[in-house]
Amino acid sequence: MTEDLAENYKRVYSNKVGFGRRPALVLVDFAHAYFDPGCDLYAGVEDALASALRVRKAAHAAGIPVVLTEVTYQEGGLDGGRFFEKALPLKAFVRGRPTARFADGLVPEPDEIVISKQYPSAFFGTSLASTLTAARIDSVILGGLTTSGCVRASCVDAMSHGFITTVVADACGDRHQAPHEANLFDMNAKYADVVSEAEILGHIASLAFSPAGER
Repeated sequence: MTEDLAENYKRVYSNKVGFGRRPALVLVDFAHAYFDPGCDLYAGVEDALASALRVRKAAHAAGIPVVLTEVTYQEGGLDGGRFFEKALPLKAFVRGRPTARFADGLVPEPDEIVISKQYPSAFFGTSLASTLTAARIDSVILGGLTTSGCVRASCVDAMSHGFITTVVADACGDRHQAPHEANLFDMNAKYADVVSEAEILGHIASLAFSPAGER
């Protein structure tokens, strides 16, 4: 097939859903492991963290709930199942290891929700969907690490649970640009709207100044 990829998808997958009215920001697995050059998971994704921190600041200013996820395992990965068995670098997330802590600059704040998980999706085996539903959240804004892994899994599950899903491209990162771009492309085609940091900051600002009764 010689047709350009973008043109091929545009004929079938070109729909944009737009933003919800009551979003939550979910930042997936910004762990020290991805920023430690001595760790197998090191990915050099400082730019993604910087973007996520700016979006997080804007979310707090607008009164948007913020959720941080972390991967955590018992010693030996007893609670990690097949994921821990397959993906050997997950040993970095065994409880108590320095690589398992949140990345510098992302210490959870008292009004943030922390979701601990053992599998890729922020929703699988956790209370996240119920918590957001109880808070009358209708949409999820996603950023995190890695784009091709836990962000993608969380994106698919957010959509599957009925949340309008937006992925902030600048606030996502991966160990290589190719899977990062490929997964952003595919999520945008099928599961979510993928937007820039500037776009999501503009949307958040519009919510911050909207009349209270509209949210």
